[in-house]
Amino acid sequence: MLTARRPRMFVARLDSRAESTPLARYLLRAYLAGLPAGDRYTDTAELLLGELFANAVQHCDAPADRLIEVRFALIGSRLRLEVHDAGSGRPSLRAAAPDDEHGRGLLLVNELAESWGCASRPGGIGKFVWALVAPAPTPALVTV
Repeated sequence: MLTARRPRMFVARLDSRAESTPLARYLLRAYLAGLPAGDRYTDTAELLLGELFANAVQHCDAPADRLIEVRFALIGSRLRLEVHDAGSGRPSLRAAAPDDEHGRGLLLVNELAESWGCASRPGGIGKFVWALVAPAPTPALVTV
């Protein structure tokens, strides 16, 4: 008897540069394209990954030559995104002033992710920030 296998966790290490953010989103789109209902995660997941990756680049206090690791996995019906960096800082929500040019990324993550958090990396060097993304509802069929 054949059984369907779910895709495994996807892992990639990218340069810790703002220019790597589009590549991280591209890799996520490619991962989701291989899932039967991957298109139900794409918009929200891309936005969240972009914010988490950009935060890792901007706020990492580790040497600039370090890599940022991204991980994607489907767990049940939820997509788990992880962004690992070697920095010691922890993300925290803050209110941005109306004229601030930055400072809203984590607010978006907080509003759009089903849940999110931050944990220490194994070995004690750095951290990873994770977010769970619920699938978008399937559109209702309209009969005429």
